[in-house]
This record gives sequence, C-alpha cells and structure tokens, in this order.
Amino acid sequence: MPKPPALKTEAFVKWFRSATPYIHQWGGATFVIAFGGEVLADGEFQQLTHDINVLVSLEVRVVLVHGTRPQVEEQMRQHGVESRYVGARRVTDAKALSCVKEANGIVRVEMEALLSMELANSPMWGADIRVSSGNFVTAKPVGVVDGVDFGHTGEVRKIDAEGIRKRLDDHEVVLISPIGFSPTGDVFNCTLEDVATSTAIALQADKLIFLTETAGATDAKGRLLSELTVKQAGELLAANGALPEDVRVYLPCAVKACANGVRRSHLISRHVDGALLIELFTHHGIGTMLVPESPEVIRDATAEDIPGIVQIIEPLEQQGILVRRERDRLEGEIGRFFVIESGGNILGCAALYPFPDESTAELACLAVNPFYRDGGRGERLLAFAEARARQAGFRTLFVLSTRTTHWFIERGFAEADIARLPARKQSLYNYERRSKIFMKGLQP
Repeated sequence: MPKPPALKTEAFVKWFRSATPYIHQWGGATFVIAFGGEVLADGEFQQLTHDINVLVSLEVRVVLVHGTRPQVEEQMRQHGVESRYVGARRVTDAKALSCVKEANGIVRVEMEALLSMELANSPMWGADIRVSSGNFVTAKPVGVVDGVDFGHTGEVRKIDAEGIRKRLDDHEVVLISPIGFSPTGDVFNCTLEDVATSTAIALQADKLIFLTETAGATDAKGRLLSELTVKQAGELLAANGALPEDVRVYLPCAVKACANGVRRSHLISRHVDGALLIELFTHHGIGTMLVPESPEVIRDATAEDIPGIVQIIEPLEQQGILVRRERDRLEGEIGRFFVIESGGNILGCAALYPFPDESTAELACLAVNPFYRDGGRGERLLAFAEARARQAGFRTLFVLSTRTTHWFIERGFAEADIARLPARKQSLYNYERRSKIFMKGLQP
C-alpha cells in the first residue's frame, strides 16, 4: 500500500493537533444548527450528515432546525395553489397550510432517512444517530398586520426546552420543523429563523449556527468579517444597506440570540463542504462569528502560554523576521511577555525589556497569528506596551526590525542611530543581521 505524501501527512497531523482544544471544549456543548430547505433540495444534506456525525461522536448535543420553503413552493405548484408573500413572510391560508404540512412531513422523513445511513466505506459507517422530533414549538398567530390577515402564519410563543433537553440527555439528535402548535390544536407555519433563534435562547445554547447562501457578513468593501460583537453587528445592520438578503435575515437573529444568553452565533456558507467543521475546529474559521462582547483580552503571559507563543513566532524565526529565541530562554523571560488571548487561544504576543538607567524600554517579539492580522491586534499590543512603559516612567520606546520598518514608522516611530541605544543593548547588537533601530517618544 503506497504511503501518503509526507506534506499531506504533516498537514493532517498539524490540523488534528490544533483542533484538540476545540474537541475538549465542545464535548457536552449544545449546538442549534439551522438551515433552509435548499440544503436538502440541492443534495447537500448528505454531506452535512457526515459533519453532524462527527459532532455526535464528540458528544456535542445537536439540535437541527430545518426550513422548507422550496419544498412548500413545489407542493403548492403541484396542487395549483398560488404563493403569496407580504415582505419576506408567507401568507398561509387553508390551502397553503395543507401544502406546508405535506412539505414538512416529506422533508422530515428524508432527513431522518439520511441521518440513519450506516454505509460501509463512508463517514457514516458505524454511526448510531437516533433522531427525535416532537411538538416542541408552541406558536401563536401573526394575526392581521397593516390590514393583511396572515391566516395560519405564526410566531413562536414558547419552546419546550425541558422536553428537548430530555432527548439530548438520551444522546438523541433533535430535529425541529418550522411548524408550531397552539393549545387549541391549531397548526401554524413559522419561519426557520424564528424557531431556531427561540430554540437557542430557550436552551441557552453554546452556539446558534445558520448555514447561509453567502460566506457571512461583510463590510462596506465586501470583505468578510470573521468576528463581530453584538454592538458591531447592530452598527453594521444600521449602516450597510447593501448586505446580502440572507445576512439581513439571519444577522439580526444572531444578534438577538447573543443578547439573550447564547454564547456564540455563526453565519457560514452552506456551499462549502465541511464548512461546519472548519468553523468549529480551526483557529480562523470560515464565516462570521458573533459574540456578546469581544472575548479578546491582553494580559501578562504565563508558562502555560509558551506553546501558543512558539506556534506564532516559530514561522517568523524560520523566515528570519524574528531572531530565534532558545526555548529555555523563552521560559526564563516569560515574565517579560504579554499576549492577546481569546477563549484559550493565543492570537498574538509581544515582550517589553526595560532599561531603567536610560529611561527607555525595548519592544520585542511583536507578532500576531497570520489568520488574525487584519483586526488591529498588532496596534492593540503596541498600545498596551506603550501604556505599560509610560506607567513605569520610561520616556522612550525602541524596537529593532529588519522587515516591518514601515509598520513602525506609520505608528510614530522614527529611525535612530545605534548610539541612541542603551549601552548594554549596543554591546549585544548583531551587525550581521543589520536590524534598523526605531524610537518613539512617550508622552507623559
């Protein structure tokens, strides 16, 4: 049997090791995963079942909330029933409700069948996914809005969180359709986003995940925003009228969820195979993640942070951007370092070496994980260093650099002669490396 290429093997090992913290973190967590009926209609649900199987294998508690719009449209076409929308909401009369019931029944059966597959030589081999459905959603009628009677279109009144938890405690995947029931036995056609958001809030889920048509939320220039706070998302919705339609629908729901106890909300593309695993088990993710407030903090480094620091600085040492630090030296000097950290992940680091006799300090080893370099984290680390040096009474800050000179110049540093370095630093200067020296005055 041929051996796999070394580079592919190394990449797999590196990825698997980097995913380990998330594997530990998500065991026992509750995820609500919501997706439109297009996922099933376009044949993408079978691939999604593979990723769901991975989550179940890792003891993640999974709730699936599906949509049915294309299937309802097909039933209405077959029965000669005309679709009617006011805004983005369907008006559900008696004939339309009959089509809604048929479509939801068909979708639920097809999804349960695909989740039950145990084909040999497939990611589902050995899977033992038990699926539970039920009347978990109590709904109320939308009623008459601006003179329009929405008939059997409904809104969520209550989610049976205890009933769902009991199924999850029995290691079942809970499948919820966008249909609600009233105490009087009426049936209401609800929206996917309403049911998913209400369910996530009722369960106080660890994550609410929407599979979307686009890659996620973008800024005014169309660049993907990998992370937003609730406040930033609200500002984006207010300022950017050019957001894709699916983002305009799901982003407010993600905001609502995070503002009401859900730890994280995500918008990720349904069109990327494995997007769910990429978002959940890699540092950089693939879509947009919403958090109640920024989870990133800058703090003093500890010995436990050394592996994370090494992971960031080692590639830069190999490229000659940073001077290599022996690991025992790094351990001895860890008290000089500070890091920017999020959820146990080290995103960036820097070190501050004081020279009190000359009333100056050296900023060294400023580095940010390449996946996080566009978020202003380098500037935050620099500002932290300046504030700390200023508090210590230093008048200047200096840095030695070979490849990032313009970055420092743009942030107020000016090139300086070696004679301006502290005497002890001059004696250690590497003339072969020929690093340029930059200094910045610190305002009191």
